[in-house]
Amino acid sequence: MAKPLEYNATLVEREDLTPALGVFRIKPDEALPREGAWFVPGQYMVLGLNNEVKPELGGVRRPMSIASAPERRDLVEFYIRYVEKPESENPFTHLLWTRKAGERMYVRVHPTGKFTVEDTTGVGDPRLKVCVAAGTGLAPFLSMVRSEINRDPNRSLADYVIIHGVSYDADLGYREELERLAEKHKLVYLPTVSRPKACPSWGGFTGRAEGFFAPDRIDALEDVLGLKKGEFRPDRVQILICGLQGTIGTCVENLVPRGFVPDNRKIRKALEIGEEHKATIFYEAYDTVPPIDLDDAHKVAGLKAAFQAALRGSAA
Repeated sequence: MAKPLEYNATLVEREDLTPALGVFRIKPDEALPREGAWFVPGQYMVLGLNNEVKPELGGVRRPMSIASAPERRDLVEFYIRYVEKPESENPFTHLLWTRKAGERMYVRVHPTGKFTVEDTTGVGDPRLKVCVAAGTGLAPFLSMVRSEINRDPNRSLADYVIIHGVSYDADLGYREELERLAEKHKLVYLPTVSRPKACPSWGGFTGRAEGFFAPDRIDALEDVLGLKKGEFRPDRVQILICGLQGTIGTCVENLVPRGFVPDNRKIRKALEIGEEHKATIFYEAYDTVPPIDLDDAHKVAGLKAAFQAALRGSAA
């Protein structure tokens, strides 16, 4: 029988936003540091549960981006979706959804990860940070903007753009909080719904998050962001993406022809992008497989040619 996990944390609060979407606030047994930043916004922790119905399957652990800010000392918050059709025979979210507040679980207390402003766009870079979130991919960006305001309550968030794509408007977790940040701190918040016919009260943007970068929509995005036509380019904008592989891949395919450079060595090598070109597309992915098919010679050749054309255009 597989060795069970040794529980070291308590699920203190659980907020079900929909039957398949929830906010989970967890308190580790190990006291969080009372001073200083104990993690960097954008990092993740590993959560775990034992399968008590089928103990022979043992425990399961999954990395989850932190939604709370490091300035919070009492709880650690996670934004999680129930995986209806899991690939694993021991799916973490199926176990998590049976948990009630007050019950025990496992947390690897030490956060990790490089999907941070410091390790991607760079602290103090004046360019817009366009954060593309598919579903619960919102979590790291929420941690970032929360921390910015915690550290400086008067801080303008005009350099942050959060695109949040969901299927239904009920899936727009943290919508009210983000709307307040937009009103009070100038955050650019662009929620979008991909199944608007099922949401009769929804009157906002429609389509998937990555749809904003489609060739026939990029001009409209420039208008929303206050950019002139053609200014959505790497010298004015950097891209951070967290979500499904499809979301990441489509973003990359739409943005490389505008001169944006993925921070992925395999993609850069395939597209023959030299080291002199600094990365301007960053994404969080626990899957090491590149989000675009690098074995598709036709696609790779097209992206390579489009990137070179963008370079020639910028030099003209």
